[in-house]
Amino acid sequence: MKTLVIGTGGREHALALALSRDPQVSEVHAAPGNPGIAAVATLHEVDPMDGGAVAALAVSIGAELVVIGPEAPLVAGAADAVREAGIACFGPSAAAAQLEGSKAFAKLVMAAAEVPTGLAHVCETSEQVEAALDAFGAPYVVKDDALAAGKGVVVTSDRQEAVDHAAACGRVVIEEFLDGPEVSLFAITDGETVLPLQPAQDFKRAFDGDAGPNTGGMGAYTPLPWAPDNLVAEVTRRVLVPTVREMARRGTPFQGLLYAGLALTTRGVRVIEFNARFGDPETQSILALLRTPLSALLNGAATGTLAEVGLPQWERASSVTVVVAAEGYPESPRKGDRIEGVERAEALDGVDVIHAGTAIVDGALVTAGGRVLSVTAVGADLAEARRRAYAGVDLIEIHGAHHRSDIALAAEQETMAT
Repeated sequence: MKTLVIGTGGREHALALALSRDPQVSEVHAAPGNPGIAAVATLHEVDPMDGGAVAALAVSIGAELVVIGPEAPLVAGAADAVREAGIACFGPSAAAAQLEGSKAFAKLVMAAAEVPTGLAHVCETSEQVEAALDAFGAPYVVKDDALAAGKGVVVTSDRQEAVDHAAACGRVVIEEFLDGPEVSLFAITDGETVLPLQPAQDFKRAFDGDAGPNTGGMGAYTPLPWAPDNLVAEVTRRVLVPTVREMARRGTPFQGLLYAGLALTTRGVRVIEFNARFGDPETQSILALLRTPLSALLNGAATGTLAEVGLPQWERASSVTVVVAAEGYPESPRKGDRIEGVERAEALDGVDVIHAGTAIVDGALVTAGGRVLSVTAVGADLAEARRRAYAGVDLIEIHGAHHRSDIALAAEQETMAT
């Protein structure tokens, strides 16, 4: 099978890498790609937001499956354009991608499907914002209704910060604060069959101890040794399947990756948000343990034959991903700093270095984004996976770069204690 991956980030590198190792895949192409993706795929120039151009590229190279990675092209209708060209595409239609494109729309779908989630108010005026903040009290949860590249959410006890964020966004969704640990659960679906993947946990705050501003994600790990044994079954039954059925009932079937961000509250599981694509950096850890050929899952979703694939199979191991971020991330990341040591890190046993914000300038690998690289390591248990991941991070040299040192640390300590 000849595949085409659309996007430029770490998620797309992880997908291209998994496909390059898939015995059912004959060629991997990517557009626009990045220097890391170039090592495992043939790169092409294309604007991911131009669905017609994406479809034309797929036709020109004879792609049999197109995988659209980022959310913005999905919301803009890139998957629709590819399907109209007669090529199988992994990724929801523009109408279905509104599950991520609009927080307010997602709340409506959850209400109709009776999916457990937090109470919320949709606000368009400062008066509505003030009333909603009064209703819920601190800590305040304020979400930009539209896409915001993972940075549209503020959780704060500072009321003025909440008000300022709402003013900067326009329409916002203000929600009750949900206590308890957070979990990411992905599901692949063809609009009817729903196959959950292994749950993961990511770390949104920039610094150790969950300090600092929200980011697109500073690391992740899977599996979750502390999660309830019935978590996947419960979320599939109460969240994923009802949501997919509701989208089909509305005439906008969801085909692709449905991402449920969950809070395990004292009152039970609650959905924090939906995404319409693979999440970053959880994808890196999850795909590192997937035994089922990735192409079978993606193509099954794209062609409506997912029921024939069966439940995904997993390595009996652990995976940890640590993000290396540029100086100044997330507020004002520096660009153009040289990156050294990637080859040394990749030479370590069980380690992959995934490129996100990198570029080649004058023959040198340099930073080109906030989250520069992620180091993903597989080990027999969390302790070994963490040790390998941080050994890889230690070999990478970028002026002023920072990373969290506590990814999966609490889970490792809890596992060792039991």
